[in-house]
Amino acid sequence: MKEQEFTYIFQFPDGAHFRYPLRIDDDTRLLTPAPSETLPDWTLLEPGQCPHCPLTKDRSPRCPVAVNIAQLVEAFREVNSTLPVKITVHTEARTYLKEGPVQRGLSSILGLIMATSGCPHLNFLKPMARFHLPFQTAEETIVRSTSLYLLGQYFIAKRGGSPDLALRKLEEAYARVQQVNASLSERIRSAAEAGRGDATSNAVVILDTVSQLLSLAIEDDLDDIEGLFNDLRIG
Repeated sequence: MKEQEFTYIFQFPDGAHFRYPLRIDDDTRLLTPAPSETLPDWTLLEPGQCPHCPLTKDRSPRCPVAVNIAQLVEAFREVNSTLPVKITVHTEARTYLKEGPVQRGLSSILGLIMATSGCPHLNFLKPMARFHLPFQTAEETIVRSTSLYLLGQYFIAKRGGSPDLALRKLEEAYARVQQVNASLSERIRSAAEAGRGDATSNAVVILDTVSQLLSLAIEDDLDDIEGLFNDLRIG
């Protein structure tokens, strides 16, 4: 699959603009890391490493997600999470527009960055990143995440494997995501101590809330969605 570019533009109440382009390669990996010599200490793998992280500082001296969000954290260090902004997202296929608190746009960017940064616990989200939907609601996240996961299980079955139709491994994967979110929030808070803003840390909270809602939905066997398929007849 070809490279993709997503450009987020924040328009602030005072007329200022912040433009943030992201590019992902044909393997759905982020192509815009910051130069290592400019990275702050809070991006180091240790301390602050997730308790379940399989990476070692010898092979990966810095947290891959922290490296890729460092510029964003610095840019929004002084910004309050509830500041109303206009957010435009340009992609090759279409343009999205959203008006709301700045943390809403940041959570959308962070979701894309985290899924494409090479974190072992977040790599399963790469199909969602490939078909990135800015500003998706919690319900849309649940539908898209479970749908793409089940599509992956179809390919596993096609190759002769045993598909996880009960979504148990997906539930376990999102439990690991919540641990990553918790550790990442601590990193961002330590990075933002010198500033007055809370936009990026609260954006992670939004992501974590959605992942928790998805886990609960799986536990409830997706009851809220099942009704949509009651009258489904194929063939």
